[in-house]
Amino acid sequence: MVHVDPIEKKPLNHFLPGTKVLSVGSAGCNMGCSFCQNWDISKSKADQVKSIHFEPQAVVDAAFESGCPSIAFTYNEPTIWGEYVVDTSKLAHRQGLKTVMVTNGYITPEALRDVYRHIDAANVDLKSFTETFYSKITLSHLEPVLETLKLLRQETSVWIEITNLMIPGLNDSEDETRRLCRWLAHHLGDETPLHFTAFHPDYKLHNISNTPPPTLHRARQIALECGLKYVYEGNIFSGDAAHTVCPGCRRPVIRRSWHRILENRVRPDSGCGYCGYKIKGRFTTRNGYPAGTHNWKSQNPPLVV
Repeated sequence: MVHVDPIEKKPLNHFLPGTKVLSVGSAGCNMGCSFCQNWDISKSKADQVKSIHFEPQAVVDAAFESGCPSIAFTYNEPTIWGEYVVDTSKLAHRQGLKTVMVTNGYITPEALRDVYRHIDAANVDLKSFTETFYSKITLSHLEPVLETLKLLRQETSVWIEITNLMIPGLNDSEDETRRLCRWLAHHLGDETPLHFTAFHPDYKLHNISNTPPPTLHRARQIALECGLKYVYEGNIFSGDAAHTVCPGCRRPVIRRSWHRILENRVRPDSGCGYCGYKIKGRFTTRNGYPAGTHNWKSQNPPLVV
């Protein structure tokens, strides 16, 4: 699967906001989530989906042709095709592009070091904060994901954002949310962006209803109480919870509607356009264009395969 997306759809709110990203995906996964929202590809083999032959150089060329300063490995779990990720990322970096992993974080430390030395940003799904959920609902384990997050913070320069999909009755208790947020603040830092996103019934969990918006609102409030500075809501129209608020002056420096940037007052040096406070993130491309200007290479029509 190949598509041009807004980078905010990954979701990444502090990595080149307002730019496009070339998203590429394959088939298969190393988890068995019963709620998978991409199950038609993640539960398939490569010969069971409509696929194309896409050499690494062709991916890089497509990114340039589509006006994308970055490439995202996404849709299914990119860890399982890590060699392709590495080969493509090496070519991308040589030609000035950045690279993104959208991942469940379920990877060995050895493989992590091989893959992530070529990655600029990652959104990691922290699906729950209990081993019971991971073992029963995802057929995997929590601790390796936590270890991945710690290693990414301690050993790499990868920009990290976290997504927590809140499923009613399974991982949405206030106690669990509070423990998750405290762990993130302690191990990753209080300026690591956290996205609470709404569940919708899919795959094997059609018996559970959509996440009510108040659940996300309360989770966000808990995260802020735990000291996290950048907390967002996704998969719903989230109003102010979509904006990036400066921790210094408390004014919105990036205003969003869904995945669209309405206003961006983050300076190229990452300073708040109002008070100068340094907003954590990656706000310029390697070639120096301020994110949000849409002035990167060509602006050809989006590529969809």
